[in-house]
Order: sequence, then structure tokens, then C-alpha cells
Amino acid sequence: MNNTMVAGNMGSRSESAADFARLLARIEESPAGREAAVEPRLAALAAVRDGVITGEGPTTAGRIHFSRCIDAADTAMVRRILLAGGNAPITRAEADALFDIHEAAVERVDRGAFDDLFTKAITHHVLAAAGERVPARALALDLALADWARPGKVAVDGEIAAWLKARLNRKRRHDGSIVALAACIGAAASWGASIAAIDLAA
Repeated sequence: MNNTMVAGNMGSRSESAADFARLLARIEESPAGREAAVEPRLAALAAVRDGVITGEGPTTAGRIHFSRCIDAADTAMVRRILLAGGNAPITRAEADALFDIHEAAVERVDRGAFDDLFTKAITHHVLAAAGERVPARALALDLALADWARPGKVAVDGEIAAWLKARLNRKRRHDGSIVALAACIGAAASWGASIAAIDLAA
């Protein structure tokens, strides 16, 4: 097999920075939001995760990058990948990929930019999955959360709540973005068998 980028359950591998640049170009040239573009976006997010873990690879080329660290360039790359999805809601697979990046990083050196992006993107996915109308990705990721997320209680089904609870509980340390997401679904009060709502006023 002669592919330079391999995506699967174990992640992704890119031979060079040029290969990764071609992958990004392929993503951005695809019709925005089309299902055909999802797998390349996931491969690109996995490559960012790998660079965060090792501090090496095509996503870190040209700069000093420490392992288990997210810097401003990583965050900008994640944003670029997500924006290629156009008007479509953040998918479950993309949300899982973002959680993987979040969990991979012990340090943040981007002044909170990734945590802000992460919280908005996960909220975007959860609200859309709960049947709520959400803005296009560009608006959702650029505006303050309170500017587009409806205040009050938004009903979510047990599957969404169970997925989010499982992902939140995987993080060993409770940093600001985890606390914010936990507060959104009432996790601070109790993790019941079924969580019925997201509190966007929190």
C-alpha cells in the first residue's frame, strides 16, 4: 500500500510536512460539510494529536515543540481543520478526536485558545445531537459561547449524556475546560444513570 497518510483506530501517520500540507489542501478543497471530507479531517486531527504526544512529526515541522504540549500553532491547525466542515455540525467522530487531543496534552502554551475552541466545538456537537439549531462552524467557534448557545435547559437523550460523561471522566486532571463542560451537563451535582439536560447558563 503506497498511501502516505494512514487513518484508522490507531491514529494516523504522515511521511512529511509536505504530505500533511497536501492533506490539508484536500480537506479545504472538498465541498464543505460533505461526508466525503470527514475521514480526511479525522486523519488530520489524528496527526495533530500525534504531534502533541511526541512533539515531533509533520504538524510540528519548523518549530520547537515539546511532547504532551499544545501550542498556538496546534490550536490554529485544529481550527483550520474544523472550519473545513463548513455549515455542518461538529460530528461525533470529530468530537472524539478533539477529546483525544485534549487528553494527550499535559501543558497548554497557547493562552487558553485550545480550551476555548474545544469547549465551543463539543457544545456545538452536543446541541446539534440533541436536535438544537446551531450556527455554522465559523460563527460558533469565533463567537462567545453565550452569543449562540441558548440559555437555560436543553434536553439531551441518555446516549448523548452517557457519551459525554464517559469522555469527561477519562481526563485524569480536571482543568478549566473539563470543569466548564461538566457544569454544562450538571455533572457537578451528580452523575446519575441518565443526565437529562445541558445547562447553558452555567
